[in-house]
Amino acid sequence: METTGPTIGPPVAVALIWVLTLGAVALFAISARRLVRLLAAGRPENRLDQPGQRLQTLLVDVFGQRRLLERPYSGILHVLIFWGFVVTVLGSAEHLLHGLIPGFLDWPVIGGWGVYRFSQDLFSWLVLVGVVMAVYQRVVMRPPRLSLNLDGMVILGLIALLMVSNLLIFGARIILAPAAADAWMPASQLVARAMLGLPAPAVEALYRVGWWVHVTVLLGFLVYLPQSKHLHIITAAPNSYLRSVKPKGQLPTIDIEKALENDEPVGVSKIEQFTWKDLLDTITCTECGRCQAECPASISGKELSPKYLVLNLKDHLLHDEADRLLGKAPAANGATDHAPKEMVGDVIHDQVLWDCVTCRACMDACPVFIEHVPKIVDMRRHLVMEASRILPEWQKMLDNVEASGNPWRFPRAQRADWAKANGIPTLAERPDAEYLFWVGCAGSYDERNVKVSIALARLLERAGVAFAILGTEETCCGDPVRRVGNEYLFQLQAQQNVETLNGHQVRKIVTACPHCFNTVGTEYRAFGGDYEVVHHVQLLQQLVAEGRLKPEERLDASVAYHDPCYIGRYHDIYDQPREALKAIPGVELREMERHRERAMCCGAGGGHAFCEERTGRRINHIRLEQALDVQPERVATACPYCLMMFEDATRAKDVTETLPVADVAEMLERSTRRSDEL
Repeated sequence: METTGPTIGPPVAVALIWVLTLGAVALFAISARRLVRLLAAGRPENRLDQPGQRLQTLLVDVFGQRRLLERPYSGILHVLIFWGFVVTVLGSAEHLLHGLIPGFLDWPVIGGWGVYRFSQDLFSWLVLVGVVMAVYQRVVMRPPRLSLNLDGMVILGLIALLMVSNLLIFGARIILAPAAADAWMPASQLVARAMLGLPAPAVEALYRVGWWVHVTVLLGFLVYLPQSKHLHIITAAPNSYLRSVKPKGQLPTIDIEKALENDEPVGVSKIEQFTWKDLLDTITCTECGRCQAECPASISGKELSPKYLVLNLKDHLLHDEADRLLGKAPAANGATDHAPKEMVGDVIHDQVLWDCVTCRACMDACPVFIEHVPKIVDMRRHLVMEASRILPEWQKMLDNVEASGNPWRFPRAQRADWAKANGIPTLAERPDAEYLFWVGCAGSYDERNVKVSIALARLLERAGVAFAILGTEETCCGDPVRRVGNEYLFQLQAQQNVETLNGHQVRKIVTACPHCFNTVGTEYRAFGGDYEVVHHVQLLQQLVAEGRLKPEERLDASVAYHDPCYIGRYHDIYDQPREALKAIPGVELREMERHRERAMCCGAGGGHAFCEERTGRRINHIRLEQALDVQPERVATACPYCLMMFEDATRAKDVTETLPVADVAEMLERSTRRSDEL
């Protein structure tokens, strides 16, 4: 076919572009194969279940960019660059094919569709706008979560060069080979007008310059991409599609007995002991720092940064351990460039793992669904059960749970003393109860939280709900034990509790503790415990809505509600506690800046209710300051740990008298008291 449009040069140019293209594809394939082999070194895991839910994630969070748009500025710039790439990659393919197949542009279907031409023209400019916004963000705005590095700026420069050369190609072609579809390209027409005074050979020379710049940058990008931090351009979509679709509060369960019998690892201490999906997470990190910006440990100045935890694992995988995992023989003399690094201890310091409060803020913020918390707990399991390295307070807590069934070592026989004093029946006394009230350790022993248990019991009685407790048959649910890393002791607690619950044929459970709520309702299923578990704010809101509870006494106060992580981010329970509070006459809700999905942890999760913070600021002090910013007269929450942490912070800041802290149940109970109790 005779060509009528511009060409890339003499026949030797076509041969050269074939050589460059095949070479770039070969180099990319070599790098990609290396990465695939490294991922294959991880443990197997099925991530192809529930395809409908996974497809929804792909559409909403990858193509819709939902999580990124939660931060408008960075979200918009990323949308411009992302969608610009999706659209203009077709134009880049067109340019490349024009060089590989002379006459390609003369085929009738190519270039004649106005809408296609308009999309190429528009998005070339929009990507440039996004690049300028990105440079401004990194150089001028400089949010702490972003690292200003050469790699990022190089990538932005290459993207800009692709778009500028794109427009140069389009503009020159409009002059050299006019077509009806050119009317759809207003931006490129401006470029063409700038060339109008030039002779045809000069315009063709500009076309060739633009074409060669575009194609060589494109092929260079292909070679460079697997080595750069922008590898997520390729892996982000599959990593998001392959995200965990299990309940958010369910940690991986291992067959602990089998592992111990076969001398298998019960935690993760080597990179290949992670699953292949864990390893895919590490090479998918975008380095955006959103996880770090939301992490309470990072905010309070501790060593843990979820961002660098993942990046350090990535570096360990791709550099420290790559040769070993790929089966490459060491040097003949046995020498190595550096001493072998222990992943847990050298690469990831113990304190980094201890700093995590397991609040999931990092995971909810990550635009590519990296799973930080399960990795941290897996490495904690190694520290606790294999390396015997643990914080002294946590060891004491574990000993207490093992000895007495609660983290403080209170006698088992005293677990139901509060209930006896208030006439609360046990299941043995009321076997036909509709609900089992799972009290939890704090609600049974902690003097402050016993008041919450009493308030909830009174509300259930007033609403006519038949309930009972296990009494001394109840023992610690195991949440702090599991999050600290002692999977063996957790499974003993879980099996004991499931045996007790199933023995009583329990089906419906209410609890005031989010940690018990998550553990009994979500994690006990792996041990044969399938129950309908509700958090008390869910049941109380339902009873109010049904008119079975009628808040009447006024509580004229502005209230800041703190979202506990284990019913908020873990189970999306946000509206019910607020609706229950709004039902109280005189209550005015004031939302903290960080609330609902972005609420900051009180600092007690992941076992931290039982240890001191030794570095940085105290997380509960920061959270209290966030509450004080909205000038409330009260703080409400729905978690015994949160209640303890907030009251500790109010004492430290000497605002205990002016800013009382209460559970939602306590505030609702006060408003629904019978007349003889007023």
